Amino acid sequence: MNLPALILLAAALGQAKPAPAASSPSPPPRTLDLREATRTALEHQPQLLQAQAGTRAAEARSDEAKSALLPQIVGSLSYSRLTYNFAPHPGSSPSVAVAPSSSFSTTNYYQGSATLSQLIYDFGQTSGKWRAAQASEDSQRQSERATRNQIILGVQTAYFTARAGKDLVGVAKDNLANQDLHLKQTEGFVRAGTHPEIDLAQARTNYANAVVQLITAENAYETEKAQLNQALGVEGPTDYDVANDTLPEVEGESLPLESLLAEALKNRPDVTALEAQARAQGLTIDSVKGGFWPSLGVSTGLSDAGVQLDQTAWNWSATATLTWNIYQGGLTRAQTREAQANLDAAQAQLSAARQQVRVDVEQARLAVRAAKESLGAAGEAVVNAREQLRLAEGRYAAGVGNAIELGDAQVAYTTAAAQQVQADYNLASSRAQLLRALGREEPHA
Repeated sequence: MNLPALILLAAALGQAKPAPAASSPSPPPRTLDLREATRTALEHQPQLLQAQAGTRAAEARSDEAKSALLPQIVGSLSYSRLTYNFAPHPGSSPSVAVAPSSSFSTTNYYQGSATLSQLIYDFGQTSGKWRAAQASEDSQRQSERATRNQIILGVQTAYFTARAGKDLVGVAKDNLANQDLHLKQTEGFVRAGTHPEIDLAQARTNYANAVVQLITAENAYETEKAQLNQALGVEGPTDYDVANDTLPEVEGESLPLESLLAEALKNRPDVTALEAQARAQGLTIDSVKGGFWPSLGVSTGLSDAGVQLDQTAWNWSATATLTWNIYQGGLTRAQTREAQANLDAAQAQLSAARQQVRVDVEQARLAVRAAKESLGAAGEAVVNAREQLRLAEGRYAAGVGNAIELGDAQVAYTTAAAQQVQADYNLASSRAQLLRALGREEPHA
């Protein structure tokens, strides 16, 4: 839009009178606070639901591994219809000479059996798998907690972004109201002949620019609420306002790095998950090495069989089995090397995670400190810019100032107010980052 069009738009907006209300005003939009936003995300965020499903699957795998250590009971019941024909084969000789026979005569045959078996000892192969599965379950549980913390951080960041957007809409509305007053004041001065017409053109341009800024701010606010909905894991309208919630001072945010680092390494769930993963790999090595040795198991069985249900014969058996895979083509050695390589990779990943924790804590701690200092400076700038605007408005009303001076003062005040909003956002988001870096979930979790 070119300058003449902006001036015409400003004039039309400035001269337009509000139409009388045709009906009762609509109720104000509902307000979404930070606590409700966090609770909604923890209930609906797909990433967290996926992590929770992963934890349940890990629990099931742990129970699967444990089942091999418990008694196994197998029962079977069968019915057959078969012929009587005898067919000798090499290596067998009946006690009584029986000639081969061929007949289509058949009879019923019923057989039922039950077997109880129990692993006694296998040098830690099965128990090692169970302990490794338990460690993997612990790792997945901590990964779920890390996902939860990341989702909370995402919600807080999106929430503070939307709140800053709402504040910038307020700044734009204040700017538009001031430009409207300046425009009306300038119109009066021009009609009285105390100011040149170029001041009126400048005032209309400033007013039109303020309209555009308000439209842009309102559109950005709606977009930020849509992004907040995505962080919440919900599909819905954006017909709400975010509350003016923020994060209080984080306990220990002014402490030196080493003091905070110790807490972070202890509490960070992503680090704990990698520690459990490394432990699982170590237990896997122990389990695989058990394959070099034999395993001992016992079983007992009871069967009942016959050609008629009322004429069956039962039998009982007990068996002890020692199984030793003496040579499998190097399978166990290869599995051991693979498990050792996986352990080395897990330990390297854990080391990298510890280094990342140090960087996360240091960045967040410094960001909080810088944001606190910036917020104080931004507040002072707003006070000074407001005073500058007051003086410029007084000079312009007295006829000793000009439109350029007044416009510059308005721009300075609007810019300072926007910087204060940004500084407030930076402090809130930096504290959210610090909470996540320390492995804390409070507050609003």
